[in-house]
Amino acid sequence: MKDNYGRTINYMRISITDRCNMRCRYCMPDGIEKVSMSKILTYEDILRIAEAATGIGITRFKITGGEPLVRLGCADLIRDIKALPGTEQVTITTNGMELAKYMPDLKAAGIDAINVSLDTMDKDKFRYITQCGDLEKVMEGIESAIASGIRTKINCVPQKGFNENEIPDFAKFAFAKGIDIRFIELMPIGQSDAGKGLSNDAILSKLSEIYPELEPDGSIHGNGPAVYYQIPGKKGGIGLISAMHGIFCSSCNRIRLTSQGMIKPCLCYEESIDIKPALEGNIQDIQELLKRAVEIKPGQHCFNEMPDNIEKRSMSQIGG
Repeated sequence: MKDNYGRTINYMRISITDRCNMRCRYCMPDGIEKVSMSKILTYEDILRIAEAATGIGITRFKITGGEPLVRLGCADLIRDIKALPGTEQVTITTNGMELAKYMPDLKAAGIDAINVSLDTMDKDKFRYITQCGDLEKVMEGIESAIASGIRTKINCVPQKGFNENEIPDFAKFAFAKGIDIRFIELMPIGQSDAGKGLSNDAILSKLSEIYPELEPDGSIHGNGPAVYYQIPGKKGGIGLISAMHGIFCSSCNRIRLTSQGMIKPCLCYEESIDIKPALEGNIQDIQELLKRAVEIKPGQHCFNEMPDNIEKRSMSQIGG
């Protein structure tokens, strides 16, 4: 369906849990409040919402968390959403820790693509930023995803003084493996300090020095707002998501469902609609709230202005 700015909204990101097996410092800081499982949407509720969404033209779904693979039955949910009439695509974003373990189930469920969040390939820095992660297991998960033949991407958030020196290493890895690496500018969500982020102009300048043959790639690589670059004749690509230094909202096609049943029209703002009361009614009741979320979707985000109504929850509570 169309929003008030003429954008086609056909994509929903669904957070199925706020739990995670890592504690990444900018996503799940110390002291973050976890909610009880009784307040988390059941899979039956999520499937019903997805079914309602397909009825108003939302055909693409991304499963997120927290870490979605820590919730038992994640692959079964993916299979069930894939089976809904009208569903065109179901993908997942994961930290990769459990990916190798669940890769056979995800492939059998019909997953269309896998995004792995990885900010460093240095063991010590990985341990620091995740506080409890296992880099070897993540790399094993990435390799298993690539070997499966399912489209695989890596998401990396560059930060000054932390992992900016690894940008060439990520690019080299992506080209060697024939996959995409997407560099995402750090956003001021929750306790994140966007001032520590690296602009994508700086990233592109650095990569262009190393790969002078790098050129724009006009093809579409997924549902996100990334602008891609490629090297002619090489598989794999470089994607840049300029959340802070480039307004891409004119092409935004998404709404978000949090694990507690809140529909977010825009990641930037705290405004959301509670869809849980509609679950007691019929599918048209759910659709009316989804349509309302699309109707109030703002024209663009405001990360550079930081108004009073900016989103204050962490990424793990919203859904990455």
